[in-house]
This record gives sequence, structure tokens and C-alpha cells, in this order.
Amino acid sequence: MSYATLYRNLPPVVLASASPRRAQLLHEMGIAFEVFVPRIDERSIKAPSNVLARVLAEEKCLSAQNTHPSAANKLFVAADTIVLLDGKRANQAKDFLRQLAGRRHEVYTGVALRINKEVSAFQTLTTVSFAKLTEREIDYYVTTAAPLDKAGAYGIQEWIGLIGIERIEGSYSNVMGLPTADLHRALLNFGCDCNTQMLRNSMPE
Repeated sequence: MSYATLYRNLPPVVLASASPRRAQLLHEMGIAFEVFVPRIDERSIKAPSNVLARVLAEEKCLSAQNTHPSAANKLFVAADTIVLLDGKRANQAKDFLRQLAGRRHEVYTGVALRINKEVSAFQTLTTVSFAKLTEREIDYYVTTAAPLDKAGAYGIQEWIGLIGIERIEGSYSNVMGLPTADLHRALLNFGCDCNTQMLRNSMPE
């Protein structure tokens, strides 16, 4: 594919994530990038649940920058997605899907950007409403997909999303793992002006 000219002024972009879904979304946005996977122990990072996604994204971004063999003047982008139901994160896939069924839950994705010593981060929230799911539907999904590699033990773009999600409030791509509209605005400000203060002011709350 040809890369979007809107992003022609960006410095070289490094996606600090092993997620194929984030790479797919960034590719579909028309952004050229390389992948460099950070190494952090997520269990050791403590933060309130409602800001944890942003904190984890910041830590991933810093780790990638610190360990990349040629990090100077490159724009590192990292993200982390968590699903909360009654303030609790996903555990076992079947159990969590049973709890999600017939209820609303919150999906937070934190995104961090770093270039040299400049850093900014934001977090996007989407609310998702699931239909009631039968045990047969849950069993089918868990046995035919790989739900535990996904936040909340499901992929909105997969079969369970097609048959189980009744309503979303907010960004669809955020539930996939990368809020592309918010990231687009952040990247444009960063690439066109390289003005970190503008970037911070443009970030969604």
C-alpha cells in the first residue's frame, strides 16, 4: 500500500507492541513503522484501574526507547488495553465472558508517544454492551478463538463481537486495541509542528 501523505513529516515511527491488531490498525491508517517489542513486567506496575492502561503504555514506551539499538530521533508509540467490569480486570476467559454477558463494561486504551526526551500520553474510553450469551455460544468462541491474548477475553472484530455486542459508545478501534482517531490527531500535531505542548493540549481527557 502507499503510505498516507498526511504523515510525511513524521519522524520514523516505532510501534512498541507485539499486538498484530495494533500493527494492522497502524498499517491501515497508512503509517510506515517498524515493530520493536518492549520487555516489562506488567504485574509489577501498580496504578488505579481507571488510569492503569495509560501508565502501562507509558512504561512500555519508555522500555522500548531505552532498549532500542538506535532510538535517537525516532517516535515510539505504545498502547495498552484493559477491560473493566465492576472495576475488575479479565481473568479466565469463560468466567469473564459469562460475567460480561447481558451487561455493559468499559474498555480503556492508554497510548504513549516518545521522541528523545519528549513524551505525551492519553487514554480513551469506550463502553460496550453485550447481549446475553448462552453457554454454548461461550464454549464455541473459547474453543475456536484465542481469547486470552485479548483484553477482556474477546475480540470485538471476531465472531463473538458479531453475534454478541449490541451497542458501543465511543471508538470501535479502541476496543480492538488502538484508538485510531485520537492517535491520528496526536500524530498530526506531532509530525507537522513537533510541538509537544500542542500535543499535550490536543489530547483527549
